Amino acid sequence: METHPKSLDRSEKSPESKDLLTSHTASTLCISSRSESVWTSAPRSKWEIYHKPIVVVSVGGAIFLFGVVVTSLSCFLETNKMVYKMCGPAFLSLGLMLLVCGFVWIPVIRKKQRQRQKSRFFQSIKSFFFNR
Repeated sequence: METHPKSLDRSEKSPESKDLLTSHTASTLCISSRSESVWTSAPRSKWEIYHKPIVVVSVGGAIFLFGVVVTSLSCFLETNKMVYKMCGPAFLSLGLMLLVCGFVWIPVIRKKQRQRQKSRFFQSIKSFFFNR
């Protein structure tokens, strides 16, 4: 059985508990700086917004084409035929997965941008009415 130590009153608190109560943790600082950056950040270019999904789609397309080549080699070459038959479909599926993820990511970013524009609009309306 586990016994719990009795609670300490104010005069008996340890110095570690005082530090925990008075200090700000890194997570609260990150949250506040992150929420401020949404309102104060400058408008970003289309490349800055969409460069990650474009890279994912490009890499996925390259891997998919490599899978097509490796799979077709199993039809034409007799040496290492089993290796080509195993590796080709693996590259095909990996490339297709990256292609689909990249193509789905783009509408998600667009929706997030629209929501951010709406929240900026409502924030400006709120500040207009309540800061008078």
